[in-house]
Amino acid sequence: MTELVDKLRVDKWLWHARFFKTRNLASGTVRAGHLRVNGQKISKPATNVKLGDVLTFPQGRDVRVVKLLAVGSRRGPASEAQTLYQDLTPAREKHPQAPRFEGKGRPTKQDRRNLDLYNSRTLE
Repeated sequence: MTELVDKLRVDKWLWHARFFKTRNLASGTVRAGHLRVNGQKISKPATNVKLGDVLTFPQGRDVRVVKLLAVGSRRGPASEAQTLYQDLTPAREKHPQAPRFEGKGRPTKQDRRNLDLYNSRTLE
């Protein structure tokens, strides 16, 4: 009775691998045409994926590239889900945070009063 499955619906696999919180979110991403399997755009959530396929899809602000290593039989814990794929996503460069103005942060109430006085003088 226990058969080894070598292919699975793409929306179900994305849900098993914990890339999406619900299967409906995974199928919505596929239906919107945001998923590529081996470089080909896929728009049907029922498309089967197999071992060795490379999936490219957006997740948040990043674009993820993953290679299927296994087809899961259930949605297990995160440690189990991480064994289903190999992450091929290129490392993003970390952008430095915007520097703060002389480290002072927000203006104080006194600074705002002085600014209001200055602005009212220039208008008259």
